[in-house]
Amino acid sequence: MSEKMIENNKVSVIGEIISGFTFSHEVFGEGFYMVDVAVSRLSEQADIIPLMISERLLDVNEDYTGCTVEACGQFRSYNRHEGSKNRLVLSVFVREIRFMEEFTDYTKTNQIFLDGYICKPPIYRKTPLGREIADLLLAVNRPYGKSDYIPCIAWGRNARYASGFEVGARIRIWGRVQSREYTKKLSETACEKRVAYEVSVSKLECADQEG
Repeated sequence: MSEKMIENNKVSVIGEIISGFTFSHEVFGEGFYMVDVAVSRLSEQADIIPLMISERLLDVNEDYTGCTVEACGQFRSYNRHEGSKNRLVLSVFVREIRFMEEFTDYTKTNQIFLDGYICKPPIYRKTPLGREIADLLLAVNRPYGKSDYIPCIAWGRNARYASGFEVGARIRIWGRVQSREYTKKLSETACEKRVAYEVSVSKLECADQEG
C-alpha cells in the first residue's frame, strides 16, 4: 500500500509492554495479535493502549513484558458483535515497531494525526466546574472503501470551535490517544468496568474552509 494512502491516519506511541500476546484474527494466513502498552502522560498517569501486531513483525511467543517500544501505525476501529449489540473496538494497528533502550522525552510518547469527516453532530457540554467539552466522531477513510470511526474529545476553545461543525465537514485533528475507565450498567444489579479509547484533541482545523 502506498504511503500516500495512509497519510490521513498516523499514530506513534512509546510505552512499556505490560501484557502477553492474545490472538485476534487471521488474514490470508497472517496472524494478528493484541498486546497492551502503558504510555506515560506528563501527569504521572499512564494510558493503557492496545496494539494490534502481525506475527510477522514480532515473535508473539516471546514475553516482552517490561520492554519499552515505539510503535507506529494507524488508529483503527471495528465492530465487535456482543449478543444483539455492536461495540466499537479501537486499537493501534502497528506497521513498524522498535525496541528502545532508554527514553527521556515524554512530550513525544503519544502523537496522532487524523484527517476525516464528521459523521454525527458534535455534542457540546460544560462540566459542573464550567469546563467546555465537545465529543466528535470522525470517519477516517481507509483504502478499499472502508472507514475507521474514531471518537475524539476537544476542550475549551477547541470545543467551542468544534461545536459548530456540520456533519460531513472535513476535519484535521492533532492530539493523543487516551484510555478512560468507565462503569457500564448491564442490569439493575450488575455493572462492568470497561475502558474507552478516544483522541484527546490538542489542535484541530476545518479543511473545508481552506482557499
